Amino acid sequence: MSAPAAAPAVRPGLPARCARALLAPRARLALLVVLLVAAGLCVLRYEPQRLLSEGWPPSQVAGAGAVLLFAVGYGVCTAAFVPRPLLNLAAGALFGAGFGLAAAVAGTVLGAGIAFGLGRTLGQDALRPLLRGRWLKAADGQLSRHGFRSVLAVRIFPGVPFAAANYCAAVSRCGWLPFLLATALGTVPNTAAYVIAGSSASSPTSPVFLAAMGFITASGLGAAAVAWRKRHRLKAA
Repeated sequence: MSAPAAAPAVRPGLPARCARALLAPRARLALLVVLLVAAGLCVLRYEPQRLLSEGWPPSQVAGAGAVLLFAVGYGVCTAAFVPRPLLNLAAGALFGAGFGLAAAVAGTVLGAGIAFGLGRTLGQDALRPLLRGRWLKAADGQLSRHGFRSVLAVRIFPGVPFAAANYCAAVSRCGWLPFLLATALGTVPNTAAYVIAGSSASSPTSPVFLAAMGFITASGLGAAAVAWRKRHRLKAA
C-alpha cells in the first residue's frame, strides 16, 4: 500500500505577510528614522523649549502639579532633541534650585528612557549587524559588558550628545536598569549647575551664579581633555 501524499504547504495570507514585512528589522529602523526626523522638524518649527520657559506654568496647574507636568514635558522635549541646557536653565528660573533640579533630573531620566526604548525596539535588530568598525565594536563591547559604569562616565562628562548616548546604549546590550540608574546619578552635577545658574540668572554677578558658570566651564574643558586623550590612545593603538 502506497504512503499517503504529503499535504501541500499552506502559504501565509496577505495580512500575515504584511505584518511580517512591517515587523522586519529594516522596516522598524525606517520607522525610527521617520520618527526622529519628524521630531527634529517639530522642534525647529514649534520651538517647544520656548513654551516650557515662557508659557509656564499654566494657570490651571500650580505647585507640585506644575513641577510634575514640567518634568513630563522636559522628557518629551529631550527625546525630540531639544537641548537639555536650555531646559535646565528654564527649570531653575521657573522653580528655583530645589524643585527645578528635581524636575530636570526626572525629565532627563524620562527622556532617556523614551529614546532608549525606541532605539531598543525599532533599531537594535537592524543596527547590530552593522557594528563592524573598530571604534564601534569597542564602544558596543564597553556598553554591553560595563553598562552602568560606561553610561555613568558618559553622563558625568558632557562631551557626548545626550541623544547619541541614548541610542548607542539602546543598540548595545546594556540593560534598562543600569542605563536609567546611571543616567539619574550621572546627570546630577551638570544639571544642578545649569539649574542653579537659571535660578540665579537675575543676579549674574552673584557668587552662586559665577560658581555655577565656573563649574559648567570646567566640566566642559574636562570633557574635552578626556575625549582628546581617548582619541590619542586609540590612534596610538
